[in-house]
Amino acid sequence: MDIQNKERDIRNEDKLIEFAKLLKSSKYTVVLTGAGMSTESGIPDFRSKDGLWRGIDPMKVACREALLNDYDIFYEFYKMRVNNLENCKPHIGYDILAKWEKVGLIKSIITQNVDDFHIIAGNKKVFRVHGSINEFSCVDCGKSATKDMFINKLKCHKCGSDLRPNVVLFGENLPEKELNSAIEEVQNSDLLIVIGTSLLVSPVNQLIHMTNGKKVYVNNDTSFSHYFDLTFSENVGELLHAVDRFHIQN
Repeated sequence: MDIQNKERDIRNEDKLIEFAKLLKSSKYTVVLTGAGMSTESGIPDFRSKDGLWRGIDPMKVACREALLNDYDIFYEFYKMRVNNLENCKPHIGYDILAKWEKVGLIKSIITQNVDDFHIIAGNKKVFRVHGSINEFSCVDCGKSATKDMFINKLKCHKCGSDLRPNVVLFGENLPEKELNSAIEEVQNSDLLIVIGTSLLVSPVNQLIHMTNGKKVYVNNDTSFSHYFDLTFSENVGELLHAVDRFHIQN
């Protein structure tokens, strides 16, 4: 190992220690996650060169216009997403966040992800500001439906209309209750940990400006690092595992 690599390792170790100190000294830590939190579980993200939107215009597929006027395209896209989830599960980073909530190190999770992996991993206080792809309802009357009904392209039992996953589409408002709760959580935080989000999607990207506490950013693209006290570009699972194993437990 050359001197430059040694220095980089030392610098990273110092950052891991600082991350752990911030977490252990915080009275109210909140975590905000985006698509990059789930890429290590095999779910493609949205904006990287290998992301979910590669070759697809989201404004023509994952939007209310497609839902109402081009349902076949909308349905095929979301059927693919629902089926892809069958082969994915939460990675170790999710398990660590669930553990940290259980022992009181973090208070809540705010997520832009619709896969429900935080809940599956064991987190209890989760605000799903972009909805859930595991829940379904009628486009017109709102009656609940099952995944099997959606996958098999069945109609609503009540009114006969098309079905949809309960995700927030382009052109739709975020669920007001979830968003207001997320804002309140961030305002109460003295440490905000932001993981795997490009910070390009409004209004969630404004949450980072609503805390007076410290901020940690974990993302492959750290273009917005100037807003944060500490930034990491490592893999989420490896990073959280290192912080937990070598610094939180000691």
